[in-house]
Amino acid sequence: MGTAAVKESFGPQVTASDVTFRLPDEDEALAMVELNQDVQRPRLGPPFAFDANRKIWSLRFPRPNADRMEYGLHLVHRDGSDEWIPDPANERRASGPFGERSVVEWPEYVAPAWVDRDAPAGSLVEADIPSRTLRAGLKTILWTAPGHAGDEPLPLLVAHDGPEYAQLSALIKLLEVGVHEDRIPALRAALLAPVHRDQAYSASAAYSRALAYEILPEVYRRAPTPHGRSMRVGMGASLGALALLHLHRTSPSAFGALFLQSGSFFRMRFDKQESGFVRFRRISRFMGSVLTADGWPHPIPITMTCGTAEENLANNHATRDALARQGYDVVLHENRDAHNWIGWRDAFDPYLLDMLAKAWS
Repeated sequence: MGTAAVKESFGPQVTASDVTFRLPDEDEALAMVELNQDVQRPRLGPPFAFDANRKIWSLRFPRPNADRMEYGLHLVHRDGSDEWIPDPANERRASGPFGERSVVEWPEYVAPAWVDRDAPAGSLVEADIPSRTLRAGLKTILWTAPGHAGDEPLPLLVAHDGPEYAQLSALIKLLEVGVHEDRIPALRAALLAPVHRDQAYSASAAYSRALAYEILPEVYRRAPTPHGRSMRVGMGASLGALALLHLHRTSPSAFGALFLQSGSFFRMRFDKQESGFVRFRRISRFMGSVLTADGWPHPIPITMTCGTAEENLANNHATRDALARQGYDVVLHENRDAHNWIGWRDAFDPYLLDMLAKAWS
């Protein structure tokens, strides 16, 4: 059966309470088909059932607490080989750092309107910012709002995983639309790529020192910013959010506000399933110091977002509550998605735009 026929006949069947996936196997070449998803444990599974009469693999999967989900298929062939693929019967896809994923959307899901709006483009400059501490250079993209010179002081947004934010979440497009529609003031963005991400973004003292004393000062030199930490906002997702919170607690003058998405604020109480992560203990120790502190002398505004179908939701709630007790102006917004770049994109408007407008009004 051709690919077009597969897509026409076997696409996901979505109801209000579940979704049914189907995959034809007329030659009975497959020994097993498993769903690869990120909305429940275990991530791999459940397995599909095979109907020998119809020669179809199928799985009825309950709707997660979300309006969309990303998934893939794990195919095990009878010859012992296996492969990881998007659903060939589903044309709807989302890009990710490990390739394309298939997407199911329930009727309640609505993509943000700004994605399809036009706006003048800003200017981009690529830089390699060296760090003696890290013994490496950070690949960085410096974006400046249209119509503004390179030496003009402008407020600055610094993004961990910045190039992926631009590619997979359309962050630059969001900023261009926001400036064009006068929802945020003209600004610059420094999009930082990670060096050894799992090490650097996991409450690393060395990375925080490098960021505070080497990387950010060089960013400020190349991207002039008005005086005062209130003119600098940091943003990050997952481990990138954790690393910014760690930087704030070790160098409070670095940023005047933070936008933290789906932060990996691991603690054994909430995240036993992550205990095999190479830096779980270091993260847990740091988060223990955050969650148990009686107060903090340098609170700043923090906006958090997290998906309703995420395992990180519990630790994000705990972090929000602890920061609020310590005097932070902190709010957590839940968006009906999971731990992925489109879910983070969909929370930009209004939450990131509103935060930047408030910080720089």
